[in-house]
Amino acid sequence: MIPAIVYAIPLFVVLVALEALSYRFLPDDDERGYEVRDAATSLTMGAGSQVIAVPWKACTVLVYAAVWTLAPVRLSAASPWTWVLLFFGDDLAYYAYHRAHHRVRVLWASHVVHHSSLHYNLSTALRQSWTPMTALPFWLPLALLGVPPWMILLEQAVSLLYQFFLHTERVDRLWRPLELILNTPSHHRVHHGSNSAYLDRNYGGILIVWDRLFRTFEPEGERVVYGLTKNIGTFNPVRVAFHEYRAIWHDARRADRWRDAAGYVLRPPGWSPTSTTPRAEVGSVA
Repeated sequence: MIPAIVYAIPLFVVLVALEALSYRFLPDDDERGYEVRDAATSLTMGAGSQVIAVPWKACTVLVYAAVWTLAPVRLSAASPWTWVLLFFGDDLAYYAYHRAHHRVRVLWASHVVHHSSLHYNLSTALRQSWTPMTALPFWLPLALLGVPPWMILLEQAVSLLYQFFLHTERVDRLWRPLELILNTPSHHRVHHGSNSAYLDRNYGGILIVWDRLFRTFEPEGERVVYGLTKNIGTFNPVRVAFHEYRAIWHDARRADRWRDAAGYVLRPPGWSPTSTTPRAEVGSVA
């Protein structure tokens, strides 16, 4: 089975090239644009993630199908209400997944890849994790509700396609009613900021309403500083993919107590036995 997002890859590459050219011929001093090594790393991470995604999606379908067989009701793809439920259910699942991956360090170790660039452009959208396994549990409730597995995967692909276009500085704020409801480039720039005011904000996928509802929304104000609060300083794809797992291992090994070792794994990034505000350093979280 080939993930649906694979078919969009040629479009992604063309749009990255066009955006890079736009900086070449229409530069903006307020925007960071592209840096060759950074963009190459992002593209490499994206290619590697797809190599892993193809077999992993097959495993995911099997798990979704197994849960779906236990559903008390099987929803029909012919019903528009099934698609409405799927849209909102998928977006809420993404919010829960995204928030958890910023608040639990072992999950952050997978997601940090996406936040590790000091630039913010369409190539950054392709800087994806090589350990996608941590996402699986968050969409299982949809299968248990009776949504067919193929529909869940399709909606996930739609969400990722939408989010690709959020990773740009070339688009300012949109029409105000859209900014109130949808996740937009402005909202997502905040999410990628390492500014203290922007940490752990704007987790939404397609909609921004969950952030407004659960009080994790922050509008774009001060200039966004992209990257992590402690940047990794490497373009090596293997180090980008696994550096936080290594850091967790070293921290847990040095812990004096099992409770502290567990804290380094399960508490938010930046937590330590002596910390009082663990999220202050979570810029390991962007």
